[in-house]
Amino acid sequence: MEPLWKLLGVTQGLTAVIGSGGKTSLQNRLAAELRARGRVILCTTTHIMPPPGLRTLQNASAGEVRRVLETDGAVCVGELGDDGRLHPPVLPIAELAPLADYLIIEADGSKRLPLKAHESFEPVIPPGTARTVCVVGLTGLGRPIAEAVHRPELFAALAHCGADEPATPERVARVLNAEALADIYFLNQADAAGEGAARALAALLERPTLWGSIQKGEITC
Repeated sequence: MEPLWKLLGVTQGLTAVIGSGGKTSLQNRLAAELRARGRVILCTTTHIMPPPGLRTLQNASAGEVRRVLETDGAVCVGELGDDGRLHPPVLPIAELAPLADYLIIEADGSKRLPLKAHESFEPVIPPGTARTVCVVGLTGLGRPIAEAVHRPELFAALAHCGADEPATPERVARVLNAEALADIYFLNQADAAGEGAARALAALLERPTLWGSIQKGEITC
């Protein structure tokens, strides 16, 4: 099977990862694949957990980032907050981008829930982003919107239903199609939700879609 970066259409430059239900896992997977092809920087415009097995630089200068990339091939850049999460780096995205071949940015938050809807100020996608990938957590399907969705009232309004009703493939697709925030979707957690649920949602989406399990490395076009 082709690597995930290729299936998702990731190119050199900025890639934004948005959505819910596996953004960090996808970001880490892309870093692992792409560091064999060039220099990779991970960062966030919102907040992420420090990635395991990857050096993290805080309050870093361009020179420090460049030196770590020369030895490690990949690095995470951000500022550690009191909550244990990394927040946006001191260096602006425009200054980080020229330092690496690939800049993978987690540009969204979802409160660890599998599904979400977006406020007007979300996601935080930097100018010049070449590819935006939206992750969708399939384990949210069938559960009440109020339980499985970040910003459930907004989601319910876009889906034309109540927040106490289940997140069906039709309702999730209605929200994603209405928001139209991504170039491509990755429906994650298909190993838990089932192939049928993934196919049902993918058939309703208006943009290219993959599904599978990021953690297990199972990908279907």
